[in-house]
Amino acid sequence: MSKFNLGVFRANKTVNNEGAIAYSMSDKEKLVTQVLTSFFNENKFYGDNSQDILNTVRNVIKTDPRFVANLSVFARKEMHLRTISHVLVSELAKSIEGKEYVRRTLNKVIERPDDMTEVLAYYMNTYGKPIPNSIKKGLADSFGKFDEYQLAKYNRKNSIKLKDILCLVHPKAKDEAQNDLWKRLLDDRLETPVTWETELSSKGNSKGTWESLIDENRLGYMAMMRNLRNIINSGASNIDKVYAYLTNEERVLKNKQLPFRYYSAYKVLKNEGIGTSKIYDALETAIKTSTKNINRLPGKTLIAADVSGSMNSRISAKSDLTCAEIAVLMLSIANYICEETITMTFDDSLYACNLSTQNGIIANANSIKVNGGGTDITLPLRYLLDKRIFVDRIILLSDNEINRGYSYSMGYGGTKTTCQALVERYKKWINPDVWVHAIDMQGYGTQQFEGRNVNIIAGWNEKVFDFISSIEQGVDSLIDKINSYYFK
Repeated sequence: MSKFNLGVFRANKTVNNEGAIAYSMSDKEKLVTQVLTSFFNENKFYGDNSQDILNTVRNVIKTDPRFVANLSVFARKEMHLRTISHVLVSELAKSIEGKEYVRRTLNKVIERPDDMTEVLAYYMNTYGKPIPNSIKKGLADSFGKFDEYQLAKYNRKNSIKLKDILCLVHPKAKDEAQNDLWKRLLDDRLETPVTWETELSSKGNSKGTWESLIDENRLGYMAMMRNLRNIINSGASNIDKVYAYLTNEERVLKNKQLPFRYYSAYKVLKNEGIGTSKIYDALETAIKTSTKNINRLPGKTLIAADVSGSMNSRISAKSDLTCAEIAVLMLSIANYICEETITMTFDDSLYACNLSTQNGIIANANSIKVNGGGTDITLPLRYLLDKRIFVDRIILLSDNEINRGYSYSMGYGGTKTTCQALVERYKKWINPDVWVHAIDMQGYGTQQFEGRNVNIIAGWNEKVFDFISSIEQGVDSLIDKINSYYFK
């Protein structure tokens, strides 16, 4: 049975950022957790770890560049992370080992015209000139994907412009029409696209403008989510069309929003005291629809989310959400897809949060208090041992920065050890086949669990729950999935 940790119990003890006992990860394991919890160049509670990510990327490229290429594509396609995918493919291009994968990786990573400018900007800012031929060829291949509307929409006045790329890579036009299009791009003669941004700029943020944009279907899914406050405040009379659009199953699954985007939209409306039950129902319906393809988890599951101080930093400078709030939302999603659950949060104390699966996912998440004390990951495990409760699996959402409870004095075995000692005692006393699924929310590079039936996964996407079901069935772990995702 394949596992993230390959089923081997290794005594590779280390310490985490708090100086507490932990297990170290291999570079490949560490890279996955860092990448899938990354808004690159954003500070975390324990500092800006961008350089640490880069060091890990460069180490893995030396030994397994194919894995890094697959991770770049996986991050973009499955986890919808743009910037880190640009970083990974650029680092591949700089290395001798990775250059053979760059052209095809770029073909998958570039989904919008500004992906091209961002990749080139990262490479030039990091390494300067000359630009590797592998990047030039990949950008040339990708340039032909885009029509006039797309090129005009992303033809921004940045330091690196689309026409700079056109001059650099000299793509081959497939016909005279495309050749003419690229000439007009060079001459700044592209037709200005009619977008919701240009409409608002020219006509103003008014009721009439929003009504026109909605009626003419000129708002994309993400644009509609971001502008719910403006649309509601405008008093647009056709807002029911917005609710219908947001809850359309095909659009929800196609647009692949990260779950916290729905929660963020909800928080904005709630904090400003606007919106009615209709919009809250729409957001609940949409987030439930986004979980539709996740396999349901049978049996009894304990789910615990870390709400300690280290989890209470904002996930990015542009977001008001904290990592703890995302953990609580992920707990709520997990509760929804499990047959029977025990749900709780912890910092240096344990808090029960009894959630019905009949409630809304967002409503459940909003009902949970986020505190902010120390971090004691042992608490949910001690609870199960003290109460002699049988569960089939334990799902923990944490940054793994334990700083309480790791030195046991309650007869659970051992001192100065990781939480794994409690898991082993639980297996001996209650359920020898229990699974531990530790969802890493921050990617600091250490873990608290090792051995049989341990699954370390990472990310803020509902996709992580797919790997809980698959690994229990002996199919694919996250590492396995990435390893053969695109390049076999």
